[in-house]
Amino acid sequence: MQLGLPFLGSQSRSLIGLDISSSAIKMVEPSVDGKKGYRVERYAIEMLPRDAVADGNIVNLEATADTVRLAWKRLDSSTRSVAVALPPSHVITKKIIVPAGMREDELEVQVESEASQYIPFALEEVNLDFQVLGVAPSSPDEVEVLIAASRKEKVEDRVAVVEAAGLKTAVMDVESYAVLSALELIEQQLPSGGKGCVIAVVDIGANTTNLMVLKDGQQLYAREQAFGGNQLTQDIARLFGMAFEEAEAEKRRNNLPENYETELLHPFVENMALEVSRALQFFFTSTQFSKVDYIVLSGGCAALPGAEGAVATRTQANTRVANPFSGMTFSGKVSTKRLLADASSLVTACGLALRRFDE
Repeated sequence: MQLGLPFLGSQSRSLIGLDISSSAIKMVEPSVDGKKGYRVERYAIEMLPRDAVADGNIVNLEATADTVRLAWKRLDSSTRSVAVALPPSHVITKKIIVPAGMREDELEVQVESEASQYIPFALEEVNLDFQVLGVAPSSPDEVEVLIAASRKEKVEDRVAVVEAAGLKTAVMDVESYAVLSALELIEQQLPSGGKGCVIAVVDIGANTTNLMVLKDGQQLYAREQAFGGNQLTQDIARLFGMAFEEAEAEKRRNNLPENYETELLHPFVENMALEVSRALQFFFTSTQFSKVDYIVLSGGCAALPGAEGAVATRTQANTRVANPFSGMTFSGKVSTKRLLADASSLVTACGLALRRFDE
């Protein structure tokens, strides 16, 4: 699913996955390694100034663009085409069923007609696109079509950041669809490729935790709640008398005084496990499901020492930290040890980068 220019943009021979999160700019550039596998050519993470991006909105365009430019220089790539994504909260999606065999122009008219009924804005104010998903489950004579729409200014803000950094937007996607793309690689690591399993993907970012529950590639449930790693950073800053930026840097390096683990890290990780458990309880009470087969943790907090074990103990579910690069090879420019530590925070960027290989 590519929301772009128009919304479902074109692919590029070389493409960088660019994740603009609330705390950092993350870039991944893969290539094909042989006939089947992928190789990570290079990746980069550059921390954003605090509040440059808030609630998925670009608050400080200049600072965000400067950070994108720094990340691209750190990446040391000649590729300028990027795939970037909007937060799900900025995008309205709807699936419709239409007769099979419709011409492109007929389908466009049908999509616009449907869209005008459920989008709370004038159509000229939105970027609108659609993608045919395949034969409808109910009838072989019909097809299922996914419609996606976002306010034009939300799309234009991200495009402006990319252009100000000297790069080019080739694909505009939705973060949740990028995660789904990367999750296909993660599912391959599960028994039987995760087929028939209920999988909860929990992304714990700087400010928010997003839960997405899937079965066989279909989303069953999604929820966002206010909990993230910035709370731990603020606690570090307060306890050790640091500026927020310094506290964030030392947290990432795991370079803090001995009492950090007992006074701050362990309580935070336990609280995080409780938040994951609460999010799952909401899923159980609002659906017919009463358990999940696997929990996949992503985001920067997933890599915190003890996080995986704490969530597994609290939820009594098989838990693992996301690593979409598990089956990939790495170029000489990539530190395997460092990539392993950063993998859980690179899920969205990896999913975006894989758009290069879409048919």
